[in-house]
Amino acid sequence: MAKGTIKKRKLKSMKNGRPEVRYVIRYDIGLRWDEEKGQYKRGQKEETLQPPPEGNARKHAEKVLAERLSQIHGGEYVEPSSMLFRAFKDRWVENYARGHVKEGTLEDYGGYFRNHLLPFFGNKPLAKISIEDVQAFKAAKLADGYAPQTVKHLLRLLRQILEHASEWGYIRHNPAKKVKDPRLLRREMDCLNPEEVRLFLDKAPTRWYPFFLTAITTGLRLGELLAMRWGNLEWSSGRYFVRETLSRARYEYAGGFTTPKTEGSAQSVDLSPACLAALEEHRKRQAGEKLKAGADYQDQDLVFATAKGMPWDAHNVVNRQFLPTLEAAGLRRVRFHDLRHTTASLLINQGVSPKVIQRQLRHASIDTTFDRYGHLFPETHQEAAQKLDAAIFGHQGKERKIQG
Repeated sequence: MAKGTIKKRKLKSMKNGRPEVRYVIRYDIGLRWDEEKGQYKRGQKEETLQPPPEGNARKHAEKVLAERLSQIHGGEYVEPSSMLFRAFKDRWVENYARGHVKEGTLEDYGGYFRNHLLPFFGNKPLAKISIEDVQAFKAAKLADGYAPQTVKHLLRLLRQILEHASEWGYIRHNPAKKVKDPRLLRREMDCLNPEEVRLFLDKAPTRWYPFFLTAITTGLRLGELLAMRWGNLEWSSGRYFVRETLSRARYEYAGGFTTPKTEGSAQSVDLSPACLAALEEHRKRQAGEKLKAGADYQDQDLVFATAKGMPWDAHNVVNRQFLPTLEAAGLRRVRFHDLRHTTASLLINQGVSPKVIQRQLRHASIDTTFDRYGHLFPETHQEAAQKLDAAIFGHQGKERKIQG
């Protein structure tokens, strides 16, 4: 039967005029193989516990010791690993990430490791990473001026790695689980109204008109537009099936065609009659480009391609075509992604049901649609309440008088 002890240790550091105190627990972990001596010996572990945020430190030590002894008796004890975070990160990348994560995302992870996680946690043993350490990392990144969204991405990656460390038996628990993401400031979306859309399309060059019209009427993301292929367009039903996106290049990743952002994004969207007509004219012009280029045309079945069949560059689309067209139309500078918000806004203004909008934008749930665009729906709470009265009492609004 494993046994344990608790000892009180005074530190040199002072707090409120008194030496700080830490409780140390020691417990037997049974026979362990000693590599140096080549024999089994009885092992013992020692843990110096951080004081709990609230409550009695001694009682906290008693509780932790009881948990350890219970784990040992039940065969569930995990001996903390001395492996450094940087070493486990390499193992995690090879044994998990490389087979489960998109190549572009893996390149993003590489930047997160080099610039953020390794400088902070790299030389720290996995078992020594505490909730306080993760909280300090979060606070330091925010203090350095990084956007809350960036810090959220870093914490998400850290949680994922430490969760695997826990599942694989390197650590007992995941300390990052108890650290909350920073509060995100919702970025204001900017939607073009119908008149602004007409001004914008009027100034769009003939070659680019079908592209911009498709963006505004479908709600497709930029990468999805650049990856459109004629074979995914069903003319008879007026639907386009989203099966790919063009991923941007970053770090050592050259970019390329990959699966859509999420599983829910790989669905069909409806094309308006005007959009279908514009695409039909665009296809005829593209056929002429193919004939002109001859053997130099690299046909990838792309809807939107260069004169030689290659994909358009996202950076050039935005900076050489989209922004200049906004300026030519006398419109304010908006993001290309705001065209997706414009799609939602136009549909809402036409009284289209939220469920149809959810399907067109390929949101995972109707909650996402309401969360992002609920404020654009014109009906107020008071109007909804008045409609209840109308449904019950008719448009005269005569309610039954309550007898006193």
